[in-house]
Amino acid sequence: MVGERLTDGVRIGQLLASEIAGNEGRLRNLAVADADPDVEPTPDGALAYRVVRGGEGSGADGDEVKAESEESERDLVAEAYVQPDRLRIEFVTGAGRSDGSGLPAVAADAAESAGLRVRPKAVRPPRTLVFVEDGAQVKRVLSVFEAVVAATGKSE
Repeated sequence: MVGERLTDGVRIGQLLASEIAGNEGRLRNLAVADADPDVEPTPDGALAYRVVRGGEGSGADGDEVKAESEESERDLVAEAYVQPDRLRIEFVTGAGRSDGSGLPAVAADAAESAGLRVRPKAVRPPRTLVFVEDGAQVKRVLSVFEAVVAATGKSE
């Protein structure tokens, strides 16, 4: 058994990005975009990357996708912020979509079911904050992304 826990926010963020980029299952249409390889963690959280709907051939093979256009903003799923001792994921699903208002609740329910710490953020569009405080929790947060992808697939 491993005696040490991985609690470095940057490393946890790298693990999650790797899992998303290499996923050939239900998350294959997600991609990591706007990654900052030199991000320095801050107590409030520094933006490390965004997770967007990349679709076939745009990020599924590990290439990064640039989310620059208005269309890309609608495809934003989450933003990952690194803090010294954890990763904070802000699920922003539904941004720019009239049918996505309930998706932050989907992320919250899935994260709570996975045993992750969750907090709603009252902004427009609504966001759900999910905290990944240990490298072992990266696998659990993948189930949150899967729930969000499943919910958006039904509503599109």
